[in-house]
Amino acid sequence: MSSGRMFRLAHLSDAHIGPLPRPKWRELLGKRATGYINWRRGRHRAHDMEALGLLVADLRAQRPDHVAMTGDICNIGLPAEFPLAAQWLGTLGAPEDVSLAPGNHDTYMRSSLTHLARDLSPWMRDDEGVTDFPYLRRRDGVAIIGLCSGVPTLPFVAAGRLGPQQLERLADILRQTRDELRVVLLHHPPVDGGGGIRNLGDHGAFAEVLAREGAELVLHGHSHLISRKSLPGPRGAIPVLGICSASSIGRNPRRRAAYYVIDLDAENRRMALSARQLDAEGQFRPIAI
Repeated sequence: MSSGRMFRLAHLSDAHIGPLPRPKWRELLGKRATGYINWRRGRHRAHDMEALGLLVADLRAQRPDHVAMTGDICNIGLPAEFPLAAQWLGTLGAPEDVSLAPGNHDTYMRSSLTHLARDLSPWMRDDEGVTDFPYLRRRDGVAIIGLCSGVPTLPFVAAGRLGPQQLERLADILRQTRDELRVVLLHHPPVDGGGGIRNLGDHGAFAEVLAREGAELVLHGHSHLISRKSLPGPRGAIPVLGICSASSIGRNPRRRAAYYVIDLDAENRRMALSARQLDAEGQFRPIAI
């Protein structure tokens, strides 16, 4: 068997960049008020920008061909957060080399959707320059498919949803790219539960699409944990990988900042997976997964 060209994909999620811009009082209506209080009371201490900077530097040293970012760059969807999010995405690479699947904190309020589209659309466009979900980017035999599971919700609810329109288009794209290595990006975990305050509400419909049309890999964030699960597909089990917050610090080593490095061989339909995580000494090192 020939050794095809390896396409290196890095995956990170849940950057939650700070410090949070000072909001105007009129911006703290509804859900943002509770989110702001939660941030000020302690959530900001769980996300360290120095650790995030170290992760980005370490990630770039791995020389990935492409970077997958599965959402939650923002915190409470303030208008002032989105230009900062765009600046930070630029540290990962050019828009054509970085694909974003937005999370619930990026779509915190209905008003956040306008700012998301205005400032972050370059990282959510297909190869023709169209911003719509799902979008498709083709790179060296790898089909990168970006979904948006983030939707505005009530206070204390972090659930996601794809909706029938996205799912129908996802099925079409998966059929079009069946001869490529298909990597699906979304924020919410598509395996556990459904309908709860933190889950992907239509996870069952998503699983049905993958069982019928197939995919080679699903990447997500949201849970702030490293996880390896699977969904059934027509050719066998489809790996479903979750990753920690890219800025997380704390005593629990399972929750410290981490990212995946995935080497994909489209010609031979193979992949090799590794992860790097922040250790107690403040260095990113390979870990067993």
